[in-house]
Amino acid sequence: MPENYFGEQVAARYDELSAEMFDPAVIEPAVDFLASLAGDGDALELGIGTGRIALPLAQRGIRVKGIDLSQAMVERLRAKPGAEGIDVEIGDFATTTVAGTFRLAYLVFNTINNLTTQDAQVACFENAAAHLEPGGCFVIEVGVPALQRLPPGETVRPFRVTPTRLGFDEYDVVEQGLISHHYRVVGDRLEARSIPFRYVWPAELDLMARIAGMRLRERWSSWEREPFTNESTKHISVWEKSG
Repeated sequence: MPENYFGEQVAARYDELSAEMFDPAVIEPAVDFLASLAGDGDALELGIGTGRIALPLAQRGIRVKGIDLSQAMVERLRAKPGAEGIDVEIGDFATTTVAGTFRLAYLVFNTINNLTTQDAQVACFENAAAHLEPGGCFVIEVGVPALQRLPPGETVRPFRVTPTRLGFDEYDVVEQGLISHHYRVVGDRLEARSIPFRYVWPAELDLMARIAGMRLRERWSSWEREPFTNESTKHISVWEKSG
């Protein structure tokens, strides 16, 4: 079982600290995109967290199930209106299974990178494919590794610098490792936490999908289906399970 970096201390303030991701302008395009793929079928969210996407998707009439490693995060989900209709299994989303088959499985907000080995990421694709009905789709939202923005010889890049919050990504280009360091001023205290990730390239994800019996169907740079280019900082990729 992988280590849980989203325990009670993080879960208690997750929605607050990720407030920009809960903006309707951010959520609605993602839900529109996912709902169009789910159609009249069911959806499975890997890394469901506090329900940022699952709840509004369920409000569209789509039956949603989820998997998440963090009991504390799921407790926040279950306390929200509408959560009573969402079943969640606690466990590693790379290997944990749920009952049923799905038209759609999805993994958003860089969560594939929480799996810190290539084997675990491949297992995640295989797990998603095993839950999909033929012709079903697996969707991932993830950033493009920012190595082009990393000066030669340097390994650390800031991603947030404010008077009360600092964030730095530390890269290991040999292992495709990334440690995200977060510092936050709370009153007269400085809170610090570091979370390991494994960054992954679009072409590598496509190969993982092929291993799992899926093929790339579409790739965009945003939920609004803006073209994916060499300037894109993230991608929304859709793989379809073979019939």
